[in-house]
Amino acid sequence: MLTPLGWGTLAGSAILYAAGFGLGYPEPVVLATGGLLALTAALAWTAPSPKLEVHREVTPLKVARGDAAVAVLHVRNLGRRGLSGLRAQDRIGTAEHTVDLPRLPRRAARTVSYPLPTGVRGEIPVGPLQLVRADPLGLTRRIRQYGQAATLLVRPRTVALPVPPSGRAHHLEGPTSDNAPSGTVTFHTLREYVVGDDLRHIHWKSSARTGTLMVRQLIDASLPTTTVVLDTRDLTELAVDAAASAAVAAARSGFPVRVLTGEGPLAETKSDPELVLDRLALVGSAGTAGIGEAVRLARGGSLVVVTGDPAEAARASGARRRFDRIICVYLGTGPLSAPGVTVVPIAELATLPLAWGTR
Repeated sequence: MLTPLGWGTLAGSAILYAAGFGLGYPEPVVLATGGLLALTAALAWTAPSPKLEVHREVTPLKVARGDAAVAVLHVRNLGRRGLSGLRAQDRIGTAEHTVDLPRLPRRAARTVSYPLPTGVRGEIPVGPLQLVRADPLGLTRRIRQYGQAATLLVRPRTVALPVPPSGRAHHLEGPTSDNAPSGTVTFHTLREYVVGDDLRHIHWKSSARTGTLMVRQLIDASLPTTTVVLDTRDLTELAVDAAASAAVAAARSGFPVRVLTGEGPLAETKSDPELVLDRLALVGSAGTAGIGEAVRLARGGSLVVVTGDPAEAARASGARRRFDRIICVYLGTGPLSAPGVTVVPIAELATLPLAWGTR
């Protein structure tokens, strides 16, 4: 295909031909002929379809905000002639990244890498990849698309924290609420069977009596739950980092974790920090309501509130009877007093992680 310069050369040559013949001057005709010859040579340069093996990989596919991620491009020339003038164009987010490839002798391979932006949390589409071969004058080019687009997931940064203390050990004979996670050998109650339940947990006597399949709900009453509530109004990256750090600290130690926002539940897991990080990678500023409803619905174990609003910290203070420990990661400025709440300024969270468990 012709480039804008190629189309301009073609139009200019046509005008010069018309002017030369119309006015009877040979010079414009000579210039027009030169332009057409250049176009013909350019088309001959880019017309052959190159035989290439092209593979682009993104490594790693998931990365903490600010850490390094690269795209690695592998190109192999399968033809019998050398190739030059190759250029790779890869779309990264809304921008386009261009890489000039060195000359490829026949049967030769080249590997080129280029950095990917990781300063903004979220999903960053990478691709599709295009290889462009242009003539030395830039009059024509041949474009071919290779492979599929990939997605780079930029997740929040975390700092190493101890597990938020629950204040007291839970008794093994039963939970303090119905919110205790399922999956262990402690019997809690009977409920109706739903698709996916383990058939070994069916309670046949109750099923025969009621005419409905009933299963035993087994819970882990000994592990306190860590509930992280993130205020998503005027959301900042530091707020997401703090929520991720608290949730990951508990999940990596095998404790149940729930992450809530003012918009509702975001993630719930027992020991999968990857799930927490994936969900928090996509959270954004939303709504005008605070986190009062999320705090009201949660109970038991530790509560971690991440907010810059003093009123929300005071609201968490009113729920201290329902939790063993309440910690407020405060993003605001100035002192904050909330009875029954351990207030940790965001600066201390990043620099003094031991204060998390000892204050």
